[in-house]
Amino acid sequence: MRAIHVLNGPNLNLLGRREPGIYGSATLAEIERDSLARAGELGVSLTFRQTNHEGELVTFVQEAGAAGAGVLINAAAYTHSSIALRDAIVGAGVTAVEIHLSNVHAREDFRHVSLIAPVCAGVICGFGAYSYRAGLDALAHLLSGRQPPSPDA
Repeated sequence: MRAIHVLNGPNLNLLGRREPGIYGSATLAEIERDSLARAGELGVSLTFRQTNHEGELVTFVQEAGAAGAGVLINAAAYTHSSIALRDAIVGAGVTAVEIHLSNVHAREDFRHVSLIAPVCAGVICGFGAYSYRAGLDALAHLLSGRQPPSPDA
């Protein structure tokens, strides 16, 4: 069975009460529950983790690589600041998809630059909690050796 690790960065533990106008009202526990259900439908195993610490997030990426798992990552603020996280994605040899709840390109200028996007297979942002489902679907297709379906398909 293919494995996917969903890795969440700082402050995502506050979802549901942290700036719901930007991040929505879904909690991280609700997103995890929905992700686990979708993983079952896709026939993939899922590990779901969150940390507020950069080094721990780097370790999570390395562990996913050692397990041969793909990575769905919402690195939150570390997206824009962590060279260590970028290097971990490359060094661990993981297939990764970057996701965000909000449309980072419609926000502050500093959020427009992702240090990890260049080493990820793709980026999904702006769809709230649905970004996780879209990312899971895309990553499952990539790990099975198929490209995600095109919008015209």
